[in-house]
Amino acid sequence: METRYDIDGMDCAACASKIEAAANRVEGVTNASATLSGKRLIVEHTPNANLEDVRRRVEILGYKLTSGNKHGAEQKIGRGADKPWWKDTKLLLAGVVATALALAFAMSQFNLSLSSWGYFGAMLVGLVPIGRRAVTGAILAGRPFSIESLMTIAAVGAVFIGATEEAAIVVLLFLIGEFLEGFAADRARASIRSLADLVPRTALLETGGRVQTVPAAELTVGSTVMVRPGERIPADGTVLSGESAVDEAPVTGESTPKSKKPSDSVFAGTINGDGVLRIAVTAAAEDNTIARVIRLVEEAQEAKAPTERFIDRFSTWYTPGVLVVAALVAVLPPLAAGEPWSEWIYKGLAILLIGCPCALVISTPAAIAAALSIGARNGLLIKGGSVLEELRNVTVVAFDKTGTLTQGKPQVTDVAVFGKAEAEVIRLAAAIETGSSHPLATAILAKAKAMNLDIPSATDATAISGKGVTGKLDGKILFLGSPRAVEDQGKLSKDVAEKVNALQEQGKTVSLLTVDSRPVGVIAMRDEPRADAAAALRELASRGIRTIMLTGDNRETAEAIGRELGIEANAEMLPEEKLDVVAKLRTDGHTVAKVGDGINDAPALAAANVGIAMGGGTDVALETGDAASLHGRVGDVPAMMDLSRRAMANIYQNITIALGLKVLFFVTTIAGITGLWPAILADTGATVLVTANALRLLWHRPDSI
Repeated sequence: METRYDIDGMDCAACASKIEAAANRVEGVTNASATLSGKRLIVEHTPNANLEDVRRRVEILGYKLTSGNKHGAEQKIGRGADKPWWKDTKLLLAGVVATALALAFAMSQFNLSLSSWGYFGAMLVGLVPIGRRAVTGAILAGRPFSIESLMTIAAVGAVFIGATEEAAIVVLLFLIGEFLEGFAADRARASIRSLADLVPRTALLETGGRVQTVPAAELTVGSTVMVRPGERIPADGTVLSGESAVDEAPVTGESTPKSKKPSDSVFAGTINGDGVLRIAVTAAAEDNTIARVIRLVEEAQEAKAPTERFIDRFSTWYTPGVLVVAALVAVLPPLAAGEPWSEWIYKGLAILLIGCPCALVISTPAAIAAALSIGARNGLLIKGGSVLEELRNVTVVAFDKTGTLTQGKPQVTDVAVFGKAEAEVIRLAAAIETGSSHPLATAILAKAKAMNLDIPSATDATAISGKGVTGKLDGKILFLGSPRAVEDQGKLSKDVAEKVNALQEQGKTVSLLTVDSRPVGVIAMRDEPRADAAAALRELASRGIRTIMLTGDNRETAEAIGRELGIEANAEMLPEEKLDVVAKLRTDGHTVAKVGDGINDAPALAAANVGIAMGGGTDVALETGDAASLHGRVGDVPAMMDLSRRAMANIYQNITIALGLKVLFFVTTIAGITGLWPAILADTGATVLVTANALRLLWHRPDSI
């Protein structure tokens, strides 16, 4: 079983580690995982586990658990309930310590003997809660070597050697650093949760011929809502009536508004353009596209990346090591060389502060949380830090064709005429295709609409299985069908046959229109490549990444698309054959990304190192694979790799900052150049720099990803 809790008061990676350890010590808990980015505790446990003991232990540590829910229960995604930053407990405590320090300084101007007690009081105000957390962490979580322990030892030691003023400043800087660390984590978290604010709070519900304003959260599947021009759409749904351009940028990052007509899908949070739309609701508020994106990203942030797991393991050995080094610095020079005890104890205490692991531990999750958030806000849904890391290693990308490299629906590409105008050929073809839902009929009707043609009504329109469709208009018999079906009625002329063959060699589906058995036009259709497909494939190739097409479509069509896009084409493949190709590539040492529409590519998506589903925010695109492109652009594949490289570069920068400052201050402390309060800046300052650097990922514009 699994129970989830929101954690109030957790603002650093060390806090998460202690909470995990405390929960894991409860009988019946099989695994507990706390995430700073999501401020959440996930507890896997047996049915008879004492969850109240989990709550008690965590709350004794100084944190509060709320909103526990069993695995499988849907948690409604609402607008964030986080308290304002200026009400943060650590900031308020830092304010009290700062005020006490100011009073102590004022006292020092009049009475030096009393000022030391003022500084001691200021230090005590901040150190008591820190020391309490150190003790409870050691007892309940089995973590004696926590950041709070290092702080407590250093501050108390400083008092004993007469550095009370510095001890108070160190405590103040530590509290400010903890606040800033939590503030940065909240910013990354708020970036994705703010998506919930895109959904309007109210909706215009149609009931019994009347329209009334109701809370959008109360809309149910099957409800009908009206959306006026300029308003945000309140729920996922299907257009019942009306036509309008809808701005989907808030959900998918797509900059160009999309035309919507009856039967088209729309997403909650998108913006209606210039027409009135009536929409049938297809998803409740807690399960609309935005809610699912938020939920999936938060779940992704709960899964630790390999680098993060390594840093966690490293820190469990690192902190005790710091204590040993600090102890050696404090005692070896006096014992071995007769150096002054007070001087080297002071330096040893400074080493304790320099060694605080906060900046190092936060270096990875802060960058990953920011990268996942900015990706989701721009239509790039990456499900976890491990996927984000793996994307930069991809050497081969295997694409599906239909719906991935192509748009997934045929379009009229060529019209050849014999004795009639092009518009007349399309008009007659549309007359006998009206009312048909066949993809080829839809393409012809769309072409007629684009040409603003008045479509007449044919009579006796009948579909002839495997051949085409026939009907009557103005006393003449019209037939639109395959070249073979027309040839059965009489041999095709050389001109017509050559035109048909040329178009078929280009991988196009060809239909012939006859009037009273005489060919008057050839209409060629093909599922055309997405507008950005060729450029995206060239971009991948320029990076040395091999691209291949794996499709079940016929060889002629696949090879024609392959030639046009410059990609190796493998056609007429069954799902298991696609799986075999992906497995063989991995066996040969390649890191493979499989890109597909998530419907018939599931086996290959699962077998790849990274499975990327293409779709327009659909259920399939969101739930299938390791990553998803919400706006279905081929260019999103290199964009994800760019985001991966940027995030990993950010992580390496963070680790360099964290360790580099520690080394610098270690050297200057041993040399006697810096002391206690500059030493805490090696961690507090590094934490600020690391989190600020991670948050840079949130500032990139969509077109820079």
